[in-house]
Amino acid sequence: MTESTKKILIILVVILVVSGWMINQRNGLIVADETVSAAWSEVDNQLQRRSDLIPNLVATVQGFAGHERAVFSDIAQARARLAGASTVSETAEHYQELQGALSRLLVVVENYPQLQANQNFIRLQDELAGTENRIAVARNRYNEAVRRFNTRIRTFPASMLAPRFGLSQREYFEISESARTVPQVNFQQD
Repeated sequence: MTESTKKILIILVVILVVSGWMINQRNGLIVADETVSAAWSEVDNQLQRRSDLIPNLVATVQGFAGHERAVFSDIAQARARLAGASTVSETAEHYQELQGALSRLLVVVENYPQLQANQNFIRLQDELAGTENRIAVARNRYNEAVRRFNTRIRTFPASMLAPRFGLSQREYFEISESARTVPQVNFQQD
């Protein structure tokens, strides 16, 4: 083998090793990105399940408390805004709005003991509570996938490659600061 053939073979081996390494890095980044997308899809599915339950819950409560129109209107508007959200931050914001509207609905329910004993209402309330738990689990999984992805694209060598592959940090699904405050409960009768 001539000297020039050896050099060409060495260059080809180096090119193959570097190409293989880059392909491996790209594939790993794509897998991490798809994991985040799949986790968001699960959050979105649970939010949709919740949105589908709300009209049944509202209809049941309306049968007993039809005059509480402002509460029902707030729920409908918040639900529509959540359905129209296009980013993670918009979804988080509208999720909190819907949470607040549902909280006001549950305050209305407290004024109607016959509603609290209604089996349809109890079943819907249990389904909604179960869905809230599913949303919390899905949100945690999503945030964990985002953490792993963001960490990966910010560390070397992926930090050099991710921008070239069109990958950037993903948003966490976080609750607002107002949701972190403990609500004030007052049991005094006026």
